[in-house]
Amino acid sequence: MQTITIALVGQPNVGKSSLINAISGANLKVGNFSGATIEKTQTTLCYKGYILHFIDLPGLYSLNDYSLEESITTNFLRHSHYDLIINVLDSTNLARNLALSLQLLALTPRILLALNMSDEAKRENLTIDTHLLSQKLGAECIALSAKTKHNIPALLEAIIRIYKHTAPHRTEHATAIRTSPKHSSARDTILRSKNTRFTHDTRANTLTQHKMRQNLDSHSLSTQALNLAKICTHTTAQATSNLTQKLDSILLNKFLGLPIFLVFMWCIFQMTFTLGEYPKEWIESSIDFLAQSLKDYIPYPELGSLLGDGIIAGVGAVLSFLPHILILFLGIVFLEGTGYMARVAYLLDGILRHFGLHGKSFIPLVSGFGCSVPAFMATRTLKNPIDKLLTLFIINFMSCSARLPIYTLFIGIFFSADVAGSVLFGIYILGAIMGLVSAKILRLSIFRGTSEPFVLEIPKYRLPSLKLVLLSVLNKAKMYIKKAGSFILLASMLIWFGTNYPKNDTLIQSYEAQIATIDSEQSRDALSLELESKLLEQSFLGRIGEAMTPVFAPMEFDWRLCISLLNGLAAKEVVVSSMGVLYALGDGLDEHSTSLQEAIRASVSFPTAIAFILFVMFYNPCLAATIVFTKESGGWRYSALLFVFTSIVAYICALVGYGVASLLEIV
Repeated sequence: MQTITIALVGQPNVGKSSLINAISGANLKVGNFSGATIEKTQTTLCYKGYILHFIDLPGLYSLNDYSLEESITTNFLRHSHYDLIINVLDSTNLARNLALSLQLLALTPRILLALNMSDEAKRENLTIDTHLLSQKLGAECIALSAKTKHNIPALLEAIIRIYKHTAPHRTEHATAIRTSPKHSSARDTILRSKNTRFTHDTRANTLTQHKMRQNLDSHSLSTQALNLAKICTHTTAQATSNLTQKLDSILLNKFLGLPIFLVFMWCIFQMTFTLGEYPKEWIESSIDFLAQSLKDYIPYPELGSLLGDGIIAGVGAVLSFLPHILILFLGIVFLEGTGYMARVAYLLDGILRHFGLHGKSFIPLVSGFGCSVPAFMATRTLKNPIDKLLTLFIINFMSCSARLPIYTLFIGIFFSADVAGSVLFGIYILGAIMGLVSAKILRLSIFRGTSEPFVLEIPKYRLPSLKLVLLSVLNKAKMYIKKAGSFILLASMLIWFGTNYPKNDTLIQSYEAQIATIDSEQSRDALSLELESKLLEQSFLGRIGEAMTPVFAPMEFDWRLCISLLNGLAAKEVVVSSMGVLYALGDGLDEHSTSLQEAIRASVSFPTAIAFILFVMFYNPCLAATIVFTKESGGWRYSALLFVFTSIVAYICALVGYGVASLLEIV
């Protein structure tokens, strides 16, 4: 069968994603454009003997290189192969959308205009004369609705018809559409104004001539688009105050807007950790059962330990947080789909810009309180590379949920119950304040440059398609598992090896001989835990911890605290359980274990505890988050810079905290 490659092009918020989902159902392939982190959605459909291959290009307002999305789309149209362009437009905002259409008309005669959201236009008493618009543009126009799937078959028919009966390139003497002089074709107007010869061989050369594109004045395009929209659009009844205007009067109120948003986000996070905890416990129980079964039934202890304690436990730690991430993504995607998140960025841009951040940075920063992995991925909404990199660096200062058990453990040990809640709240506030201060420092030093102007389209409020929301969440979940889980597999094996080797056979035999002579089960367990602690101290990771001790000597960190921090680089979740092993209490402990609290209270001073909390607050994120950070930032050099920067900030803050706490003890 013959393949027709179709490029979907349109401005943001015109429903391209909804349209490609309406065409394909769930048969989507989501990846990235080469050399970028911008998502590339594709789908294939067999229709009447043809293979229709759709490529959803990033949304753009005009054919230029202002943003990464616009650069990718323009480069695709310049260098890549495609047979036909479907230009998706918002029927309720035709004038603005037609400005891009007029540019696309100069690229190829194989173009089809899909006037999406025709159902919304009808509800707003708008009627578009698609026949007249087609005549003036010299391109076929179809009114449709991706939400209701109205006219989707007609769109597919038009694709085949245009492919079969329209030349793939423009001839030297383009034939004008036969219209009256008063209503001449807009395409002909563009061709005459550019005085350009189009052929299949010269299309790319024409696109590369930036000056020729700039000659098509943007003001002239907007004027032509507005005139076309006025001629082809009719209002059948008096317009009234719509739902969007009524909601904006409340949600964009200068006094109520921010508190309302905070309530919404509190609800999302509450659902994330309340509802997500149940499947998390089920996943952890299943992982523990599988790991223990492998260790019990595999006849080779070393292989069983590698599979159970290393691979299964490591990958399971990542998968156990998948429910939280799915719920968090679900809430954010839903709010984005309604058009509300764009309004939040508008509300907060003024505050964040004082610290060198962008209004759109707020959503990734807030997401960082849940998990850094989806927060790093959420920075894709930032167009300017400098703004995106700065936001990526600051997300780590928002304490993720994996740090919470560490805070709870130390607060419970060193603070009374009546102030524990206030101390925990202060930790999160201090992290956010340090993040803003660090953003200002980085903006004035490393990430200097012009920030992206805050130009943001405020879409109308819409109830998003449930199917589209679920597909978006599932695609993000797949990307999370693919990007994070695969790397954790290797890291888990390395950590297992580092904590289990080299073996001290003499020490093992000595303790086993002692254990064999003791009848008390409690005494045998104590000796077993003591052996485990000594073996860990003599392992490769233990030796690294011992080597790190002089660095943290000013804060009185012993080798056990150092190893706990080192293990936290893999996953913050393992810090508490690592302490259980290191303090010879077993690994089945959590932040509420009384024996662990007593052991730490006996071994760690108050100033050291404060320093440890501060270091945990600011040092490098876990391995899964670091991998995603590397993908989103564009290279390991930024990950190295993040490690150095966060380590310096964490060390300085911990040292200052130790000094202040020591003075308070004296006073």
